[in-house]
Amino acid sequence: VFGKDINLVLILSNLSSDRKTVRVDMSASTILYTRRAVAEILKAATSVELGPKQGKHIRVKIPYTHYGKYLTTDKRIQVTALCEVMRTHGLKLLVEKTIILEDTNIIIKLPRRVVVNKAVSLEISYANPLPEPVSRCVLLVTLMNQQVKINLARLAPRERSKIYFEFTPRRAGPLQLQVDFSCDKFSHVKGFVTIAVAPA
Repeated sequence: VFGKDINLVLILSNLSSDRKTVRVDMSASTILYTRRAVAEILKAATSVELGPKQGKHIRVKIPYTHYGKYLTTDKRIQVTALCEVMRTHGLKLLVEKTIILEDTNIIIKLPRRVVVNKAVSLEISYANPLPEPVSRCVLLVTLMNQQVKINLARLAPRERSKIYFEFTPRRAGPLQLQVDFSCDKFSHVKGFVTIAVAPA
């Protein structure tokens, strides 16, 4: 989840009946959705001894403080592990994983029934998932082809807050509400719901 430390486990298994020494070079970078690297955030190397038919776990932690300021709005991190079995004429295996960090910041609560030409109040809750305060918080609400910009108070580390948003639907049928939350440390955290508007 965005704002939390990332914990990964690399599992190595020796399927042969011989002892093996494996050198593991690990790296991680923040990337764009095109897979172009933005910044390297982790570089580590280790050697692992594996007995016959033995498996071992290598745990890797990427703290938020290492990746936070280099993350793009795509919220993607590419992790690679190059595993080389020593004394086997350069037998290598490359393991890659792309992590897409989830946002759990926006929660939109609707009343049970929404009816044409009757005022509706929605609860929009938003959060700072980071271990540091954020300021210049802005919520952009898009509904019925109109945008409303709401300036919000600063949020303490890990703080959640909420506002109430009132509107009156003018026609029956599905209506999409989109919320976009930005601040000085991250931007464009989105949430949306489809509202079923009943006839009067």
